[in-house]
Amino acid sequence: MAKYVTLEYIKAHSRIDYDCEDGLLELYAEAAEESVAGLLNRGKTVDEMVASLTEEYGKLPSSIIHATLMLVENSYNHRDPSSPTAQIIVPYGFDLSVKQYMILTSNP
Repeated sequence: MAKYVTLEYIKAHSRIDYDCEDGLLELYAEAAEESVAGLLNRGKTVDEMVASLTEEYGKLPSSIIHATLMLVENSYNHRDPSSPTAQIIVPYGFDLSVKQYMILTSNP
């Protein structure tokens, strides 16, 4: 179960009106949250990342939620990472949304 991106948000963001792929969308949401948590280096789990950002900013920044929704939609729309004719990459807006929250060094 995803921690901060709800199925309702995902469906609204991606304009999905049916329920037959809800399980797949939830799987993509969990994977996207884990990817963002790993990228930001704010703990080892999604919960630790959320706690770190909430402590520092008073809430989970909207740009983190938006970036996670972009990852979910990208995974849903491009189920294969590449084909012989096209390479699929995450949109530039994702990087812009998350980089400001990254911790680049760890304290000993």
